[in-house]
Amino acid sequence: MSSDSRPLFGKAALLGIGLIGSSLAYAMRRAGLAAHIAGFAPRAETLESARKLGFADTLHDTLAPTVRDADLVVLATPLGAFGELARAMAPHLKAGAILSDVGSVKMAVIRDVAPFVPDGVHFIPAHPIAGTEQSGPEAGFAELFDGRWCILTPLPHAHVKSVEKLRSFWQRCGSHVELMDAKHHDLVLAITSHVPHLIAYNIVGTAADLETVTQSEVIKYSAGGFRDFTRIAASDPVMWRDVFLNNREAVLEMLGRFNEDLSSLQRAIRWGDGEMLLNLFTRTRAIRRSIIDAGQDIGEPNFGRSRPKR
Repeated sequence: MSSDSRPLFGKAALLGIGLIGSSLAYAMRRAGLAAHIAGFAPRAETLESARKLGFADTLHDTLAPTVRDADLVVLATPLGAFGELARAMAPHLKAGAILSDVGSVKMAVIRDVAPFVPDGVHFIPAHPIAGTEQSGPEAGFAELFDGRWCILTPLPHAHVKSVEKLRSFWQRCGSHVELMDAKHHDLVLAITSHVPHLIAYNIVGTAADLETVTQSEVIKYSAGGFRDFTRIAASDPVMWRDVFLNNREAVLEMLGRFNEDLSSLQRAIRWGDGEMLLNLFTRTRAIRRSIIDAGQDIGEPNFGRSRPKR
């Protein structure tokens, strides 16, 4: 994380103040990135929670005062709302402002937002690859982005100085930053994030529906792999509904490959092909070690969880 404490922006507007939006506000405060942080949420309960937490200088339930005079505007709602928000706020955006987002599907963001971006506003899609299964303003914390990757997917002919300014912004929030083509981003995230979430939702749903296993048994004996699937499956339902609907092609492509590989595993188990299973498990174990070596997780036993109290 950069030690530079000079503000990059006079005013930053966060449209959405759940886990990512509130964490971004805390990270901006920690690094002194904006002289004024404005937050937007349509629900009174969300705004009241945010007021108590105090991570924003002003809070609004309408767009115009949120984005007016803002030098940075970040879309941090579920993806399905981006298009309407972009259309509604367009007349109020300041010339020279940077408009960005935190969505995990970049082609859909470009499709829904780009048509409404006024001339003189620099639209630079972004995706911080960070999060937890928690949601809402209470879930936010400044360290969420520390040591994580943020991918920028600028459009062709994007304003170079604004791209570099946004890169610096995310670096000072604690992230590593990389630039990537939007379509390639969606394919990468389909296999590293979206399909794993879909599998987790499906496994937990299947277990809940099994007539031969009671719900109490599912909960009682969840100390194994199932417990870790439930953490992923506890993620924000609205956000993930929008992710799958908006990254349909890439998810289906990766899901097709996954189903083919799953069929190969079925055959190996059916025919007792222990060598195939051992080779696969050895390769996947090495992937886990690579993730730890890259600093994207810790290598402590049981994912660093403390032992349960007896």
